[in-house]
Amino acid sequence: MSRPIIAVTIGDPAGIGPEIALRAAADPEVVKRTRTVLIGSMDVIRRAMGFNSMPSLKLNIVSDPGKGLYEPGTVDIIDCGIKGLSELPVGKISGECGKASFLYIKKAAELALEGKTDAVATAPINKESLKAGGVPYIGHTEILEGLSHSKDPVTLFEVNGLRVFFLSRHIPLFEACRFVTKDNIKNAVRRSKAVLDKLGIIGGTMAVAGLNPHSGEHGLFGDEEVREIMPAVEELKNEGIAVEGPVSADSVFHLALKGRYNSVLSLYHDQGHIATKTLDFERTISVTGGLPFLRTSVDHGTAFDIAGKGIASETSMKEAIFIAAKYAPFYR
Repeated sequence: MSRPIIAVTIGDPAGIGPEIALRAAADPEVVKRTRTVLIGSMDVIRRAMGFNSMPSLKLNIVSDPGKGLYEPGTVDIIDCGIKGLSELPVGKISGECGKASFLYIKKAAELALEGKTDAVATAPINKESLKAGGVPYIGHTEILEGLSHSKDPVTLFEVNGLRVFFLSRHIPLFEACRFVTKDNIKNAVRRSKAVLDKLGIIGGTMAVAGLNPHSGEHGLFGDEEVREIMPAVEELKNEGIAVEGPVSADSVFHLALKGRYNSVLSLYHDQGHIATKTLDFERTISVTGGLPFLRTSVDHGTAFDIAGKGIASETSMKEAIFIAAKYAPFYR
């Protein structure tokens, strides 16, 4: 089987994205397992090469991913033609950098939609820089949703075989608790199951996490489990979906890690984030489902405080590329 072509955006030029994307693309194991092409600006990548002390690395500009060399000691690059970014300071919010990071994502999405790449892996961008640059989206998911004319993408976290979906994400905790309704759970499980199918994960059972301590102890510590979660699970089972729950949140992630469940529906943002990032912070990868192409991402920010110092770890970027390569043959 030929190595999948993974388009890697370099993220915000003022953050650590260019450094970690470059080091990841040059990594021998990445070269062995994938054909990785960077999407960005040549001058920014050259600057990152200096930050990383990689003087012997060869940079190969291509116009089409299919024309890359993809060989050890060389990194293939699609230059988006944005000049002057390397003259801007690292570690600072910048509208120019926000616009550039958007254009990198746009180019990667175009290539994926044209079938010229097998997946997209993204380095971090900065929401304030996007806003300063007049980009009408708040983040990666919203950008890709708009560019691909998709609707309601689904976020999946994967780390060491543990897969976690989210009923809700960036809303206050008290609102997240009110969001735990039968209809919302049924919708989330159906959409999550569709993502698993698209990734080629067939068979197994999804678990719905409990909301309250010990899943409420049959109403002693809150009634959301009895009133909303259990009826949702029963109705989903009647539809033929393999799902269990509520499973107490203090054990469900451990059980899924051990293989009892193929995935977990976390009922709010931090419930799932704490579980995955405690397990392995650097290897927790975000997969965006519901798009017409496969997209993975690091789950950390631009780290302006260490940008330009050549000390940022590329582990998460490499793992995002490996997860993209893992699922690329199955994504449909």
